[in-house]
Amino acid sequence: QVQVVESGGGLVQPGGSLGVSCVASGSIFAIYTMGWYRQAPGKERELVANTDRAGMTNYADFAKGRFTVSRDNAKNTVYLQMNSLKPDDTAVYYCFANVRKQPSALITGYWGQGTQVTVSS
Repeated sequence: QVQVVESGGGLVQPGGSLGVSCVASGSIFAIYTMGWYRQAPGKERELVANTDRAGMTNYADFAKGRFTVSRDNAKNTVYLQMNSLKPDDTAVYYCFANVRKQPSALITGYWGQGTQVTVSS
């Protein structure tokens, strides 16, 4: 059993900043890629950013220069720092983690329940 839990969402004004966190726990042998997707009402879920164990990062175009993804392997935690937020950033932000539960197991993706980020005046 693996749990992925986000925290830190909330209401922020345009131009403001917000950080969200995600912790994976349970039966985990190793975590590989961790990261964030988001989904606004009426839109498809889209990649925001991800990072591997070595710290290599990947960003969606809308996130480059504004968002920063990082992780703490010892804490099974991934962070997303969002700066210069825009109303279009309003969405539910979902954490994911690619997990190997046992040494010989396949890598399986797990999703959190999401945390709401609202950018509004």
